[in-house]
Amino acid sequence: MARKYFGTDGIRGKIGRYPMTPDFVLKLGWAAGKVLASTGHPLVLIGKDTRISGYMLESALQAGLVAAGVNIRLLGPMPTPAVAYLTRAFRASAGIVISASHNPYDDNGVKFFSGKGTKLPDSIEEEIESWLEKEFKTVSSDELGKVERAKDAAGRYIEFCKRALPSDVSLKGLRIVVDCANGATYHVAPDVLRELGAEVIAIANDPDGLNINDECGATHVQGLQETVSRYRADAGIALDGDGDRLIMVDQKGQMVDGDEILAIIAHHRHADGKLQGGVVGTLMSNLGLEKAVEALGVPFYRANVGDRYVIELMEKHDCDLGGESSGHIIVRDFITTGDGIIAALQVLRAMRATGKSLHDLKQVMLKYPQTLINVPTRQKINLNESESIQSVVRQVEEVLGSRGRVLLRASGTEPLIRVMVEGEDAVETKALAETIAEAVRTAA
Repeated sequence: MARKYFGTDGIRGKIGRYPMTPDFVLKLGWAAGKVLASTGHPLVLIGKDTRISGYMLESALQAGLVAAGVNIRLLGPMPTPAVAYLTRAFRASAGIVISASHNPYDDNGVKFFSGKGTKLPDSIEEEIESWLEKEFKTVSSDELGKVERAKDAAGRYIEFCKRALPSDVSLKGLRIVVDCANGATYHVAPDVLRELGAEVIAIANDPDGLNINDECGATHVQGLQETVSRYRADAGIALDGDGDRLIMVDQKGQMVDGDEILAIIAHHRHADGKLQGGVVGTLMSNLGLEKAVEALGVPFYRANVGDRYVIELMEKHDCDLGGESSGHIIVRDFITTGDGIIAALQVLRAMRATGKSLHDLKQVMLKYPQTLINVPTRQKINLNESESIQSVVRQVEEVLGSRGRVLLRASGTEPLIRVMVEGEDAVETKALAETIAEAVRTAA
């Protein structure tokens, strides 16, 4: 069954435009409640990021759930991974996050976690969608759900994060800048680091409902780079609006992306004998990450782009470590989804254990130059069946050999073909990418 509303990360859109309207979210809460109600009188947790629209959607969502007979505990502003963790800790039937992650403040979305803290299976999302087509009916008054606010949800998550470091490991002596993106981590990330002993300089930690991800956070690290350099900090941590994405900055002010973070954690875990099952990246992961992992003698797997697909492949191959270049890092033996704070603590642990700087640690991976060209198309092209394109791709792959790779994929949201070429030489890589792009333009 093709899903009408659910994408790879819940339902998302511009506030005030269908489906991100109060009436739709009311019905969504009711539909989800009807599906969950089959398990008895369920408990659902609701968390949100700091967008001004979160209050409106939270009210609509809880009204729909209550009308279906579901009990609710409100978590308030809370990182997405915190909701995943707390759903398991509270033994809830499901967790819901109101967030549009790294998007601008005027977007928002609703995503669900199962009682195990994992993304909902496709079958459950499809069942929710089927209820959206049915008539809204409120249960009888004696069956209505109840709503209460969860006590010390932030404190419970802070303690959970701290357990990601062994009790004998302290961050004392480290000066760390943390950019909270004016989002859901503003009241937890600085406290986690301080309670572990670090000297913390927090920036973008004063949300007003409109400034989430605004020139800050994991998608805009320039402010973090400047602050790390100004305060001569040992490291910078950039989280996104809902806290499931991490980009770091080393003591020289240089960015450390998701691929480099994965390489650092993988090497440290391998040295400790704790790298389980290999590492999962995506089709867009840098070739340097693949080679860095394979140098350890463990497999590297590539999933489709999207943390949902990364997690699926991690489960299939029983891997504890996976993620995306954008900074979604899943440390599966700690948490069931991407968690920026947990991932950052793994890197800081490696710094502490080795005595090396973040700049030195990231040298375990040689980043290959990468050229990405978006080619607009007037019509749909079957890339595999286009001999003119495939002939050029084969020629380029022959030139690169084991020194690089080629990736062509159609955009899922725009009439574009994405041409990506990686190689050891930046000039050669760009020229080869242009060669393939021209073949795509001709075929289009």
